[in-house]
Amino acid sequence: MSNTPPAPDPVASEHMDLNARNVSFDWEDTPLHWLPSDPFAGHTINVLHLLLPAGERWFVHVYKQVLPYITDERLRADVIGFIGQEAMHAAAHDDVLPHLKRLGLDPTPYTAQVDWLFEKLLGDRTLPPGRAREWWLMERVALIAAIEHYTAFLGDWVLNADELDRRGADPMMLDLLRWHGAEEVEHRSVAFDLFMHVDGGYRRRARTWATAFGALVFLWQRGTRFFLENDPGLPAAKATLGQFFRAGQQGVLPSAGAMLRSIPTYLSRTYHPSQEGSTAQAVAYLASSPGANGGVRA
Repeated sequence: MSNTPPAPDPVASEHMDLNARNVSFDWEDTPLHWLPSDPFAGHTINVLHLLLPAGERWFVHVYKQVLPYITDERLRADVIGFIGQEAMHAAAHDDVLPHLKRLGLDPTPYTAQVDWLFEKLLGDRTLPPGRAREWWLMERVALIAAIEHYTAFLGDWVLNADELDRRGADPMMLDLLRWHGAEEVEHRSVAFDLFMHVDGGYRRRARTWATAFGALVFLWQRGTRFFLENDPGLPAAKATLGQFFRAGQQGVLPSAGAMLRSIPTYLSRTYHPSQEGSTAQAVAYLASSPGANGGVRA
């Protein structure tokens, strides 16, 4: 079986020029349990605040290194726009962490481990110039493409998660999640297009998907357990797989079935991210987002 997949079929109408939007969120009135009567689902989503600042700064760091490998000018512009949006995502989620600490839940023990993961384990290595250094760069580009498959999946989910509104979710937190999710949908093709442009090998794509998926599952369940075990209002709270399945069935988290169906989607040799999600829906939300105000940062 060839390692070179057939050219994927992007949806041309889904392409957008990408810019980083100005955002502003005020956390003063947001409670720790921002999703009423469901701290498990709320804390499962809160894991984003622990993972994303370090993870998205890592995205930016890697993509600045890969810019010299890009020979397509439109893709270069997309990557630069992606870098700007990801930097803003990291800053916005970083701003939530001091608020969590003020509410009695110090995230530092967990975020220190996440920082080590991205800065040391997945960071730059002392490698000689040439093939070894390029291999490690391409490996990380492929990892980002796999991770972005799931950030786009989550972005599409939160844009359509009406149950969060019905449950009375805090509007500030919901706007942060939907602003971020909408931009993930808006730029969902960039990481995959970049990987296909600079490498595109199917074996690397499948291998790094397995690494990314396993790491995300591991980090997410640890993060949820961390929140529940350190929540001052939930003594002796535990996270269970049954809670996750029930929350997915109720619509306050992505369903296990949808997550499992996303696996063969990404591993299909004709997969392209533009075939999923709706740019029009994402842009419509961004135009109305109270936190984003439809603004664009130069």
